Amino acid sequence: MNSLFLLLASGCLMLSGCAGYTLGAQKPTHLRAITKIAVPTFENLTLEPRIASLVTNAVIKQLQNHGSYQIVAKSEAEAVLKGQLASIDRTQFRSDLNNVLRTSQIMGSLTCLFSITEVASGKVLHAGNASADSYIILEANLQLSETQLIEDAAQRLANNLADQISEGW
Repeated sequence: MNSLFLLLASGCLMLSGCAGYTLGAQKPTHLRAITKIAVPTFENLTLEPRIASLVTNAVIKQLQNHGSYQIVAKSEAEAVLKGQLASIDRTQFRSDLNNVLRTSQIMGSLTCLFSITEVASGKVLHAGNASADSYIILEANLQLSETQLIEDAAQRLANNLADQISEGW
């Protein structure tokens, strides 16, 4: 009898340990009804070539990883995520110890403005901005280093944007 009581009590404690937790994403309340979203190629307001498709693809992958929204064509979507790449900046982060004019590490900053518009009503459900910084040590091939810097900044920006619309922060 005691062992049966002990078994039931431990079972109740194990089940109550998950009280209040739910599986899946916790979308912001104003986006809770949206399940299908379209993501057209972002608009590039910078002079950097191919960055719009790089950031758009990164955002789509991050949204798929979050699992909050199904990425679909615009004809099937409940909402559309539109973005504008507002700026990309590169600055010297650290100079060479022996020569202060020579850069050894650069920082890149990428900023994006975005909005989510409901397809049926045309109403803007959410608007915001996302930004990201990335740092890289310069190698002998400066062009390759800069490309890696931009790709890393795009991934970080996509993660920040996906967090905002999937989790509300």
